[in-house]
Amino acid sequence: MGAPDVEIIGRALSTLPADEEHPYRTGPWRPQTTERAVADVAAAGLVVQGRIPEDLDGVYLRNTENPLHPAIERYHPFDGDGMIHSMSFRGGTAAYRNRFVRTTGFEAEQAAKRSLWAGTAEPARLAVDPRSWGARHGMKDPASTDVVVHAGKAIATFYTCGQPYRLDPLTLETLDTAPWEPDGGVSAHTKVDEATGELHFFTYSTVAPYLHYGIVDAENRLVHHTPVPLPGPRTPHDMALTERYAIFNDLPLSWDVDLLAKGVYVPRMHDRPSRLGIMPKRGGPDDVVWFDADPTYVLHWVNAYEDGDEVVLDGLFQHAPVPEGAPPLVDDPYLRTMDPAEARLFRYVTLDGMQTRLHRWRFNLATGLAKEEPLREDITEFGIINTTRLGQPYRYTWAATGKPGWFLFDGLVRHDVESGTDQRLDLPDGVFCSEAGMAPRLGGSGAEDDGYVITFTTDVARDVSECVVLDAADITAEPVATIRLPERISSGTHATWAPGHAIPGWGDTDRPVI
Repeated sequence: MGAPDVEIIGRALSTLPADEEHPYRTGPWRPQTTERAVADVAAAGLVVQGRIPEDLDGVYLRNTENPLHPAIERYHPFDGDGMIHSMSFRGGTAAYRNRFVRTTGFEAEQAAKRSLWAGTAEPARLAVDPRSWGARHGMKDPASTDVVVHAGKAIATFYTCGQPYRLDPLTLETLDTAPWEPDGGVSAHTKVDEATGELHFFTYSTVAPYLHYGIVDAENRLVHHTPVPLPGPRTPHDMALTERYAIFNDLPLSWDVDLLAKGVYVPRMHDRPSRLGIMPKRGGPDDVVWFDADPTYVLHWVNAYEDGDEVVLDGLFQHAPVPEGAPPLVDDPYLRTMDPAEARLFRYVTLDGMQTRLHRWRFNLATGLAKEEPLREDITEFGIINTTRLGQPYRYTWAATGKPGWFLFDGLVRHDVESGTDQRLDLPDGVFCSEAGMAPRLGGSGAEDDGYVITFTTDVARDVSECVVLDAADITAEPVATIRLPERISSGTHATWAPGHAIPGWGDTDRPVI
């Protein structure tokens, strides 16, 4: 925008063509090359509506796939380099930053001025050296899927088990990789238990043992690491926690082992039930109790908690994990470049393709019986909670609605899992949001919805992006604040909220932001 209070703090080299036409590198996915910092959004004239609440205190972080170079053969929307966007709030003021996660791959490809590693829809043999660094050696690890804050650092991770990159949660400077990183890396969707300060993670692999579970304590020390028994290679994407247990999954959408033997990574739906494994948090392989359930795939669990002898698990049940035979959702030139198996792999991450609906499982540890039921008929994904309720009974989840045929979010829904009622916020046509973060009100009542829901939006027609602050108790009301970002940002994946007290030096005058 050219305002003097918007500082350019870095630029990345991009070799994408000026007349780019790829449907997932244009429009809502248009990438960025410039890193910016705004120390005070009001001073820069970026607050365009409402007022930044004085009792909003902490940082909203969102990860983004942000491509810089043409793919070796074909680009998948999950291949772009990780870029973190942040909006920090304190005392009625706000600051914005965006920076690339400076992974090994980012630095090497910047130096080479081209792509060096294969992406999601490419065979690893296309990499310059298939034996070299990457999430699966020849596959690129851009740390672009998820972000959490643990032990005072932001941690960016990739969904196929890459390196956990640690960043300063305010400056977004890439610091290092986590010293506790195990062999095989770490999957996205690590869980931070605010009650204990522990981070829980899992690693999955195509070689036995196929799954590992670990705990890192509040002082950033690996205090527990154990295999979790699985009968073969699987494709888990998330895990869940209760106060005493960790929950893992063995779902029937998993690798085609015949193709895997040939080095081809394509999942298919197998004829077997879903299995959910419940393990004490400090348990070992012999302590896992497995329950059978209806076949499905679940990308994201919402929450879990204990209710007497039962463990209650809520997640987004896919009614069509691989919608084979369905007509094309859109006339998509990207899908036409892929073989049918790869096209199905992409199709299954669209919300209407997966048919994801909020669902509840109950597992009785005393009787061994499992029950399940749908909680909602509407299609939603990326459900988040007030994270102070992680592993505890809860009432509200704020989820995203999807634009048919695309990996885009066109609104938010607040589900009340006790009353069965919902609030729905539909964004204007052509406006897309991010996974939200729920920020409890500083000095608030402690009620589960006493706070704010925060998201970034991208409006292609107006060529703007904004940070939108909503009342968590009524997301349909006028936004509490709307903050213009210095540049329209690309659609992203996962986000997190970190309260100010979780960040070392929060509020210090010598910190570069807030």
